[in-house]
Amino acid sequence: MRIRKATPNDSPFIAHYLLLAMEEIIYEFIGEKDPQKALDFLLYFAQRENNQYSYQNCWVAEEDEVIAAINIYDGSQLSALRKPIAAYIKMQHGKDFNPEDETKAGEFYIDSFGVNPNQQGKGIGSKMLQFLIDEYVVKNQQTIGLLVEENKPAAKKLYLKLGFKSVGFKMLVGETLEHLQIN
Repeated sequence: MRIRKATPNDSPFIAHYLLLAMEEIIYEFIGEKDPQKALDFLLYFAQRENNQYSYQNCWVAEEDEVIAAINIYDGSQLSALRKPIAAYIKMQHGKDFNPEDETKAGEFYIDSFGVNPNQQGKGIGSKMLQFLIDEYVVKNQQTIGLLVEENKPAAKKLYLKLGFKSVGFKMLVGETLEHLQIN
């Protein structure tokens, strides 16, 4: 398995794998529970630059094809990266888009990541997270943060095992999530 920065050609994979992790949140964003519209939404942004879900902010794992994607960006850029998303949601879905800030300056934020369902349970997620820890924390002395849902104890256990620590709680689209960081 090779982990590398994503390219525009990876966008269909990015959209699919991020949707695995964000499906309910995307439904909230677009105002309807439509899997195809949610996938189209993520694909639209994954293939474009300068937004939260851009390929520019993603790393992918590949074997014969892309099998996982992880979305990470500088928390200080959240507002700028969200602007095109807010404009699109307003124009396409007639909704105001103003979710709580899930990150801020001082951390590189793992927004979401997903692994091909046929590849889950093989340690791919762990390897990708360890890669990011080595890249951002060890090599570049940065802090990585993420949010974890209460109903995902296995995910939280993995993050804690990798060295993340709880630093509090945050609200996102009406749900309380635990904020974990590693530095």
